[in-house]
Amino acid sequence: MKKLANIFRFLALLISVYAFAACGVADSDASDEKSPAEMVNVLMGTMSDFELSCGNTYPAIARPWGMNFWTPMTGKAGDGWAYRYDARKIRGFKQTHQPSPWINDYAQFVIMPVTAAPAFDEDSRASWFSHKAETAKPYYYSVYLADHDVLTEFTTTERAAEFRITYPEREMSWLVLDAYDENAYLEILPDEKKIVGYTSNNHGGVAENFRNWFVIETDTPFETVEAGKGKAVIGFPTAEGQQVNLHISSSFISLEQAETNLKELGDRDFDRLVAEGKACWDEALGRIEVSDDDVIRKGIFYSCLYRSLLFPRDLSEVGEDGVRRHYSPYNGTIAEGYLFGDTGFWDTFRSLFPLLNLVYPDQNAKIQEGLVNAWKESGFLPEWSSPGHRDCMVGNNSASVVADAWLSGVRGYDIDELWAAVTHGAHSAHPTVKSTGRLGVEYYDSLGYVPSDKGINESAARTLEYAYDDWCIWQLGLALGRPEAEIESYRQAALNYRNLFYEQAGLMCGRRADGSFNTPFSPYKWGGDFTEGNALHYTWSVFHDVQGLIELMGGPSEFASALDEVFDLPPVFDDSYYGFVIHEIREMQIMNMGNYAHGNQPIQHMIYLYDWCGQPWKAQNRVREVMDKFYTYAPDGYCGDEDNGQTSAWYVFSAMGFYPVCPGSCEYALGSPVFDEVVLHLPSGARTLIKSANNSAENCYVDALRVNGRAWSKNYLSLKDLAAGSKIEFKMSAEPNLSRGTAEDDKPYSMSR
Repeated sequence: MKKLANIFRFLALLISVYAFAACGVADSDASDEKSPAEMVNVLMGTMSDFELSCGNTYPAIARPWGMNFWTPMTGKAGDGWAYRYDARKIRGFKQTHQPSPWINDYAQFVIMPVTAAPAFDEDSRASWFSHKAETAKPYYYSVYLADHDVLTEFTTTERAAEFRITYPEREMSWLVLDAYDENAYLEILPDEKKIVGYTSNNHGGVAENFRNWFVIETDTPFETVEAGKGKAVIGFPTAEGQQVNLHISSSFISLEQAETNLKELGDRDFDRLVAEGKACWDEALGRIEVSDDDVIRKGIFYSCLYRSLLFPRDLSEVGEDGVRRHYSPYNGTIAEGYLFGDTGFWDTFRSLFPLLNLVYPDQNAKIQEGLVNAWKESGFLPEWSSPGHRDCMVGNNSASVVADAWLSGVRGYDIDELWAAVTHGAHSAHPTVKSTGRLGVEYYDSLGYVPSDKGINESAARTLEYAYDDWCIWQLGLALGRPEAEIESYRQAALNYRNLFYEQAGLMCGRRADGSFNTPFSPYKWGGDFTEGNALHYTWSVFHDVQGLIELMGGPSEFASALDEVFDLPPVFDDSYYGFVIHEIREMQIMNMGNYAHGNQPIQHMIYLYDWCGQPWKAQNRVREVMDKFYTYAPDGYCGDEDNGQTSAWYVFSAMGFYPVCPGSCEYALGSPVFDEVVLHLPSGARTLIKSANNSAENCYVDALRVNGRAWSKNYLSLKDLAAGSKIEFKMSAEPNLSRGTAEDDKPYSMSR
């Protein structure tokens, strides 16, 4: 273990040099104390493609939860991989709303400064660039465009952006605007030094009248050089080193609102806006204060926390009258209040939303208000929104997002409306979007599971998630004081996971409508009955009743052996359902951790289940192994899709030493903290201190734990203690403590207990 840990630390040091260079800070002293925002590597995860995801991220220059992000663009129009670290040319700078390459973008438009020729064509206008001449921060980006001898810098607010473009001496320099929409509306106003218009490009999830109105102002007089369908080129003579400033904003409501949003830039002072952006990120990231000598580990932590604070994005806008409104992608109307989009609850219910509930409950109150509005405007809660309902993934995990927020103490919205929404969604399927509501609900409600032979793919995954979601609804109903007659059916349905346990295999299995299991059975078969995984991954999706699953498997010893087997098996797989090796399979195969597939969400909580079977030291060891191997401070920083903050939030929680295995239980299973000290600065004013004595790469085991001065043998921490302000003291060791956390009362919550 010690030798392995030293190897990891050596690799981490090599990676740190690479990553600091990638961030454009290679000339900085890595030992200098930096603010949280300065430690973020926004290029972490950008070395990705269709075959292998190392995050599938792009450098999002934004404000936390901002309506618009801006990013350099290396891919062609329509390419979900907008920015790839291994690319050599930049094609433009894009206002983007893309949550994932698999979902793609909407309401995008691109600007590109050029001097070689006034070209519309993406290839012709593209320029070579080097990461050595690139600086990427959450609040600021700059790059030298070699083919045009132009330095481009930009910074953002929530709905606007400020560009500072330094041109060389030319009789004529140009700026290209590409709305990626032949039906876009453009109006070029040279007398006002302004371009206005809209684009309506999208990949679904919008009403017919969807528009993204934009305003582009410049401080430099220009002439129209060329205009086409959704494209324009303007030109101006430039002196050597002349700076052309652009002020850009957009709105989903109207052109007038876009003009109002432009006021976010104030006096348009670029350096002031950069400083304000940095301060905004430092405040948000600084709610979790990390103290440790390992600057690489801190860099990974704050990079992950940055990713956790991007989605879901705030789609609301504040009018001249001070009233907050939003355009509804669900019905095309303008309504008052918040609305959020661009997140998939199948991913983010697991740890992203629990992180918001613990550290950013003020923000999640706004998101919950947005869910109320989504329900009122569409008749369903979203499961994957971008910006409206999208057909992607499975489950009805809006129930988890709603229940966990309320049970965690988040307030300030109409919970009665959300109760109506979650109970409606539990017994309804959206008429057109298969992932919204519950596909197969008629079978689930009558049989207690979704059958595999009724034309519904991923039936076992749906059943397991519906059962957990029913538990969430039951728990929320209890908290709201709903009558037993109304909620008892949800308590019973929460046990439906039992209907899929195939005793002969000791794993979950798809089941036909006649009650027979899908045989012949292979635990290695991805897809089919499961979602982007196999039975070895999905069997553990009984978040709310781990004790019940232990009993099905024959007891704690058998349960622990089944967990062990996932790691001990070679990374064999059956891809016959897909007909090719999907990237999630490849990411499991190459990581040398058996059949454990951390690159995808269904199994990310599995390691912590050792806390339920009397062997918590295995969780501690394995959690450290994943953090050491699978997360790097580099462009290949993840071992699969980052997915809107979920895979990042896993790291944030795990690095602090605990994880929300069962959102809605208000408990966090214990793992292995990596930092000497963590302070949670909570919006209530409470301050929670987490200290880890004797912590090191070798000392990954929890020898003892004290909570507020009391010896604590439990394998969990409570939200009540963490949110109220507590002192959590870990004592770490190089050897596992085989007697700590082994009693029956030390187990975290289970419905069966």
